Amino acid sequence: MFCCLRNCLGDAFATQTVTVRPRENPIHLDTTHMGHEVVIVKNGQRVCGSGGVLATAPLVQSKSYFEVKVQQSGHWSVGLATRNTDLNRAKGGLDAESWCLASDNIVWHNDQEIHQLQEKSVEIKEQGQEETRTLPTEGDTIGVAFDHVEINFYLNGRNLEVPVLNVRGTVYPALFVDDGAVLDVLLDNFNHPPPAGFEKIMLEQSLL
Repeated sequence: MFCCLRNCLGDAFATQTVTVRPRENPIHLDTTHMGHEVVIVKNGQRVCGSGGVLATAPLVQSKSYFEVKVQQSGHWSVGLATRNTDLNRAKGGLDAESWCLASDNIVWHNDQEIHQLQEKSVEIKEQGQEETRTLPTEGDTIGVAFDHVEINFYLNGRNLEVPVLNVRGTVYPALFVDDGAVLDVLLDNFNHPPPAGFEKIMLEQSLL
């Protein structure tokens, strides 16, 4: 557990004085809506421990997008949830209030399997051969796009083609961790371009 927290806290262990930089994006992980055993660091951008956390702003615009980088493997879930979801669970998608892609390569909602990712590889002959994976692992970036009709998940910029329909209620970005997983949320300055027409999450007053 100590090594996992060390990886989560990073440079905070190296010095007694930690400079906190001002947060440019007003949206971040919400310490008032997280599980009892969750740890939030890096100015509200990194989660570790055990349980779930929501972001501070709901997805209110017509096409919203955010990313999550898997900094350290373990058990994790990424997706959307309402504020009624159980954030003390170590996995998302186990109740009717959350819709998540998990590290078991299954998209979960209400404790039911919605999709299961299939392992594939595609050779791309550009500057040699590289392999495009369909199963996320440590170091990957997972994108989440929501247009109030469906959720789509992306792996390193590529659509995984596992859409989730019938999302109800006011939903927020949701991250769940357990067993040493460390996740970073990217709410702007994305690693990959959002899908066409999608933008970073905006505060409701910005849409007026």
